[in-house]
Amino acid sequence: MRVLVGGGTGFVGTALIQLLKARGHEVTLVSRQPRPGRITWDELARSGLPSCDVAVNLAGENILNPLRRWNEAFQKDVLSSRLETTQMLAKAITKAPQPPKAWILVTGVAYYRPSLTAEYDEDSPGGDFDFFSNLVTKWEAAARLPGDSTRQVVVRSGVVLGRGGGAIGHMILPFRLGLGGPIGSGNQFFPWIHIQDLAGILTHALEVNHVQGILNGVAPASTTTNAEFAQALGTALGRPAFIPLPATVVRAVFGRERAIMLLEGQKVVPRRTLATGYQYSFPELGAALKEIVA
Repeated sequence: MRVLVGGGTGFVGTALIQLLKARGHEVTLVSRQPRPGRITWDELARSGLPSCDVAVNLAGENILNPLRRWNEAFQKDVLSSRLETTQMLAKAITKAPQPPKAWILVTGVAYYRPSLTAEYDEDSPGGDFDFFSNLVTKWEAAARLPGDSTRQVVVRSGVVLGRGGGAIGHMILPFRLGLGGPIGSGNQFFPWIHIQDLAGILTHALEVNHVQGILNGVAPASTTTNAEFAQALGTALGRPAFIPLPATVVRAVFGRERAIMLLEGQKVVPRRTLATGYQYSFPELGAALKEIVA
C-alpha cells in the first residue's frame, strides 16, 4: 500500500516507517523540511493530498521536552503542531478525488482522568478536565471526516518505551548511575507501550479492514505503577532504583500542568485493541525493558 505519514521523522515515525517498508509498503513523508521522497506541509496545503491508500498523522511538538518552559508560547506550539496538521490532512482527505481507504491519528491517554482506582477502556468518558484532556478532545475532533468512505482510526498512546529515544532516553542515565527511582509517590499508574507494539498497532490498523474507531495504544500489563516501573528498569539495568524524584522538583522543571502527566496516571486497558486481533510483541514490562537496555 501507499502510505502517507505526517510527522514521521521522530522516534515513533522512524520505527513505523521501518516496519512499513519491511512489510512492503511505499511511504511518503510530510515534514517541515523539503527532502527527496518527502513533501512539505506547505505543499500539502497548496496542492492537496498525493495519491495514497492510507494517511497517518504523528505530528506534534514534544510535550515533555524539559528544555522548553511551560509558558503560553510553548502551549501554543503544542496545540498548533497537533491541531493544524490534523486539520490540514483531514481537509486534504475530504477534498481528494480518490480519498484514502484509511485515516489514522495518534493521540494520547491523557484523554482519561488520572485516578488511583478507575480503569479505562476505549469506551470510557474523559477529555474535559485539564489542558491535555481538552487537547486530545480537540485533536480527535479535528481528525473527524464526514461520511464513511474512509475508515477512521484513533490510537491513544501511552508512554512510548524504546531504545535510543522516547521516555527511556531521558531516564536512562540516572538509572544507569543508580540514581533512578519513582516519580513523586510512585503510586500513580504508568500506562506504557513498547515502540515496536505502537508501530505494530498502527500497521495492523492500516492493513486490517475491520479495524476502526478508538484503540488504546498501551500494553496489556496496565496495572503497572510508576514505582513498579522504576523497580523493573533498575532490575533490567542491574542497578538500585529507590531514589525518588520529589513532586516539587517535577513541578519546578515541567510546570504544574505538565507535572500532572508525570505525577498522576491512569490505568488504561487495550480492550478493543486486543479484540481486533492484534498480538503484542511485548505485553509484559520486564521483557520490554530487557530488550530496550540490552
